Amino acid sequence: MALRINYLASALLIASFSPAVVFAHAHLVSQIPAADARVGAAPQTLTLRFSEDVEPSFSGVTLSGPQRQKIATETARVDPGDNRNLIVALQATPGVGEWRVDWHAVSVDGHKTHGSYRFHVEQ
Repeated sequence: MALRINYLASALLIASFSPAVVFAHAHLVSQIPAADARVGAAPQTLTLRFSEDVEPSFSGVTLSGPQRQKIATETARVDPGDNRNLIVALQATPGVGEWRVDWHAVSVDGHKTHGSYRFHVEQ
């Protein structure tokens, strides 16, 4: 019985040292263009920075414009120097107006997160 209690106590102690692993998700930290930004020139790429490494094969964005038109994107890729940066090239140039980015990301540990933000192209 004492051995079982020692084993359980050891397991709980080890688990308490790694809560980040247990609760890890890739949360959006920043983006280019930034959320709610007013940009003079339309972007050719979107860069989303996450709190941990993301799996590009299972991550991506949808870009929707003022009349809900969508702009096609290239396949998402990560920055070779930092797998927390998801880079998505646009196949067309966004026009003037407010654009919505809907994103989804899967971290390397398999957890999925999603969200959206907007930016405005002025010219």
